[in-house]
Amino acid sequence: MDWSKTKTIFIIVFLILDLFLAFQFVEKRDQNQLGIIAETTLEDQLEANEISYVDLPKETIKETYITGKSKEFIANEVEALQGQIPEIINNTKLESVFETPVPIEEETAEWLNTFVKNHVLEGGSYMFWGYEEQHKLLLFFQHYNGKPVYYNQNALLAIHVNEENEMIGYEQTLLVDIEEMMVGGNKQEILPPIKAIENMYKRNDLKPGSKVTKVELGYFTLVPDAQVFVPTWHFIVNNKENFFINAFEGQIIRDNTQWSEVE
Repeated sequence: MDWSKTKTIFIIVFLILDLFLAFQFVEKRDQNQLGIIAETTLEDQLEANEISYVDLPKETIKETYITGKSKEFIANEVEALQGQIPEIINNTKLESVFETPVPIEEETAEWLNTFVKNHVLEGGSYMFWGYEEQHKLLLFFQHYNGKPVYYNQNALLAIHVNEENEMIGYEQTLLVDIEEMMVGGNKQEILPPIKAIENMYKRNDLKPGSKVTKVELGYFTLVPDAQVFVPTWHFIVNNKENFFINAFEGQIIRDNTQWSEVE
């Protein structure tokens, strides 16, 4: 056996192995560095465009689809409403007129929520959303587990306001028998709010100088006829523009309704 040749072969093999391992190390290091760059790129881009946002939830959130059915109002329960003239429309909608217009004593969400809780059937199921200027409506959305069901005609309380800033009547619908629809028996992790903001930025919905002034989680209609709702991020930009983003898949819905929020 020619030990000199064997030794040379071993040296070449080890050199090739060393080069391969070095290449693997450099590639892995570069990938890690790219990952770090990718994590900071969005923040850098937002900062460069002077786009800011309020504090965002940092924890991982798991949610599920929900479903429900429309409440059918019955005569004896609406007859108990005092100082009102109620009428049931198609079983699932209640229209009521106040016998005397009700002044809005305090233009605060707290006062309005308390009034609704005390004067509307299942009033504690709703929370004030905003004032729709065009039709002079105070909008209240039904909540599930503290989260609003956005703009659904079957989970809505709308109070009419006259020129004297008095409440004169309302329309009401309500979802009942609300159930969670879990996939595989478990809740699913939803999109972090920063990723939703990234989606808005990439679609040019966040202009330079914009500020995301409010972030909350609720539900938006996914299947209208079946009353199925998907977890949805709600963002307010510059205190006036509403954006709704599917918290599972990231699609953006924009609402152009003109309203002003009451603090």
